[in-house]
Amino acid sequence: MAGMIPRQFIDDLLARADIVELIDSRVPLKKAGKNYQACCPFHTEKSPSFSVSQDKQFYHCFGCGEHGNAISFLMEFDRLEFPDAVEELASHYNMTVPREQINRTPAQQKQDQKAYIQKQDDYELMAQISRFYQQQLKVASDKDIAIDYLKGRGLSGEIVKRFGIGYISDAWDGMMKVFGRSNQINQQLVDLGMAIQSDKNRPYDRFRGRIQFPIRDKRGRVIGFGGRVLGDGTPKYLNSPETRIYHKGQELYGLFEAKQANKQLTRLVVVEGYMDVVALAQNGVDYAVASLGTATTSEQLQTLFRTVKEVICCYDGDRAGRDAAWRAMDNALPMIQDGYSLKFVFLPDGQDPDSMIREQGQAAFEKILDNATPLSTFLFEHLLAQIDMTSPEGKGAAIGAFKPYLAKLPESNLKDAIVTKLANQFGANNEMQLKKLHKNFANAEQNKAKAVRPKITPVRLAIALLLEHPHIVETLPDANILADLNMPGIPLLNQLLALCKQNPKVNSAQLLEHFRGQEAEKQLTKLMCMEHHVEPENAEGTFLDTIEKFLNVFIEQRTELLLEQSRSSKLSDDEKLELHELLSL
Repeated sequence: MAGMIPRQFIDDLLARADIVELIDSRVPLKKAGKNYQACCPFHTEKSPSFSVSQDKQFYHCFGCGEHGNAISFLMEFDRLEFPDAVEELASHYNMTVPREQINRTPAQQKQDQKAYIQKQDDYELMAQISRFYQQQLKVASDKDIAIDYLKGRGLSGEIVKRFGIGYISDAWDGMMKVFGRSNQINQQLVDLGMAIQSDKNRPYDRFRGRIQFPIRDKRGRVIGFGGRVLGDGTPKYLNSPETRIYHKGQELYGLFEAKQANKQLTRLVVVEGYMDVVALAQNGVDYAVASLGTATTSEQLQTLFRTVKEVICCYDGDRAGRDAAWRAMDNALPMIQDGYSLKFVFLPDGQDPDSMIREQGQAAFEKILDNATPLSTFLFEHLLAQIDMTSPEGKGAAIGAFKPYLAKLPESNLKDAIVTKLANQFGANNEMQLKKLHKNFANAEQNKAKAVRPKITPVRLAIALLLEHPHIVETLPDANILADLNMPGIPLLNQLLALCKQNPKVNSAQLLEHFRGQEAEKQLTKLMCMEHHVEPENAEGTFLDTIEKFLNVFIEQRTELLLEQSRSSKLSDDEKLELHELLSL
């Protein structure tokens, strides 16, 4: 539904959520003093450095720096966008997510509500159809044909169930007989691509006589299907069309299943077909996805790199496969930063991942993946194969050929390595020209080593204490006590004071959530993790002492201002009285 999620709802949701319970359901936690700990789910480590605070409703990894609240954890761990993470957390507590209707007329609000309800109904109907197809694999009169086919492809009942694979007989209305109960539902089935409108105004099944592969979105909802024909019919594979809930360029078949099977995904393999994904999972490679009949799009690549740092594209070795790989590489270049990699595997003629893993087994197939061609090697092989490198003209053309791709690639060690390799290819005479292709940059690891921890200034200490113990604002007579103080960081502290005063029961997670997406978010998360060595029982006293220092600074600032003003112009009677009181202080 259109509209922002109300801030109050997010606060209520975070107040109800228990971050320890949420994380423990995905990453087993152990009590460690006041907090809980585990090995970090976001990077590989042998000893636990991932800490979860029940008091703060906050997690932090001292190894990789990942941190956040319950919503942040769902976004990172389940790879969800913010609205989906809120929906997911809310569903756990049987809460319905409302939406604010800003600058929307009553008619528009009604339309938004209708569209939201329609989508929820669409998801439910697609889930019912998926269950129907799975049931047909067990009860259809010609089910043996489908079962024999699946067994012939080496699939077990367990893997068929995991992927929700089903079947539909070769009848014009096998699905419509069950679901086409009214004109309204008939139209919905047409809109969702499950039925086709006939000339006689009676819809018929789009999928007939096919093995059905449900396509799930990031949250596991069925949004479409891919159907594999049994027999000599065409097309061999039939896919759902674009609908209001299915946009094939944004989805990846098998991604939901891969995340369910692997809580710590480190790489994903992109293959071409549904059966490739399922066959790889059957044989132990349960981290494959398919791009749903499209060249791998920028949206799909963004999803892949949000999920893992290593992506391997596994294509046929023919011209079409290499062209598909080139398009994927071109789309991926802006996303390749240090620590992320895109690699390529090109299979021999007549082979696909399904046949290869069944013939050679998991170990042999994964060895092929381990030896995949890096992006830089593929880039060189593809571009230099088209150029005569024996002539100066050819070398000059090569520089021009590389320029647009280097321009897309962010500053990184990879980009530096490509330029260095180009310099070695062309010799010293061209090195200066090649250096113009990019700017020199510092090594990322060196930058990390040089990074200095933020100094514990009084303002930072006050903010850190307030984030950890929001209730201490109650000790102040007025939340606007520092409103007139001119000092770096005070405006942010004043924002926090106001938020805490408005909501006396606010917790750390809610405070941080208020600043999500704002410039101050990074500053606050760093301060939340700052080691200030103030014990909880001393927090209130330290906070008040710090505020008193700020007030002393304000007195000095105001006194100097009035004294300066008295030298250049006359003070009013009130200002004279104020100056007298300040000087006496």
